Amino acid sequence: MKVAVVGATGMVGEVMLKVLAERNFPITELIPVASERSVGKILTYKGNDYTVVGLETAVSMKPDIALFSAGGGTSLEWAPKFAEAGTTVVDNSSAWRMDPTKKLVVPEINADVLTKEDKIIANPNCSTIQLVMALNPLHDKYKMKRVVVSTYQSVSGTGVKAVQQLENEIAGVEGEMAYPYPIGRNALPHCDVFLENGYTKEEMKLAREPQKIMGDRTFSISATAVRIPTAGGHSESVNVEFENDFDLAEVRQLLSETPGVVVQDDLENNSYPMPIYAHDKDEVFVGRIRRDETQPNTLNMWIVADNLRKGAATNTIQIAEYLAQNNLV
Repeated sequence: MKVAVVGATGMVGEVMLKVLAERNFPITELIPVASERSVGKILTYKGNDYTVVGLETAVSMKPDIALFSAGGGTSLEWAPKFAEAGTTVVDNSSAWRMDPTKKLVVPEINADVLTKEDKIIANPNCSTIQLVMALNPLHDKYKMKRVVVSTYQSVSGTGVKAVQQLENEIAGVEGEMAYPYPIGRNALPHCDVFLENGYTKEEMKLAREPQKIMGDRTFSISATAVRIPTAGGHSESVNVEFENDFDLAEVRQLLSETPGVVVQDDLENNSYPMPIYAHDKDEVFVGRIRRDETQPNTLNMWIVADNLRKGAATNTIQIAEYLAQNNLV
């Protein structure tokens, strides 16, 4: 299996290499790919050194799979070129997610939609992935009508420049700003760019992507996305109204039995999901599971995951694993 990692020197690219090694993905040849300024750099993977190549070179090497995390512009331009060369692209940007001709995949939920013909496969938004991991089993059982979600997203979701801004502020150092305001001791109700309807792009991703992943447009989602001064890990406060009533013990059991989900909900011992606990883990953690006492058939819960792992790198690699295991590449 010849595997290209596009954006290998970036934040998510580095985590992809780490996860590929941890999960022992069957790589016979690794092709680290990055922008021109990184070409020629040496990366170490499983004790071996690899030279970073440019996109043109990578296409000509005809990898079996290309894992992309290099921004939407790069994906729009280069994913079709890889696909034409026979490579299957799994893209972590927002470029292809809502394209009706492309599949949007969380393997635990809808990997079975994939075929050999899918040459460009979209990886969902980080905050979408952890949300649908918890919602899907509950929707199957109780049928969702409406979801209201507020996110508390870490600076790592913006990128290395934002992480540096937070570190500078903590250290009292003046530096480049990733955000229009300080992020330390602050909360910005501003993730991605604002759209004409007053929502941000991030909020609209949360509204639309789950419907596509779950193959169901009968429920609606309203989102508010907030950036907070945590280094890694996204948190979500989620309110779900179902058509059918539920039993809390059964909800906990359903979530506990869902692959990739961990219920952390022991209030007597102050056990609930937190970014600091989810760090460097692949699971989605769910807690604070309780009934909304203001209206019938409605549930509140708190969902946390490592946005660079399950929210990005790990989900991408799980898609690649499914393709390999099912002879789709």
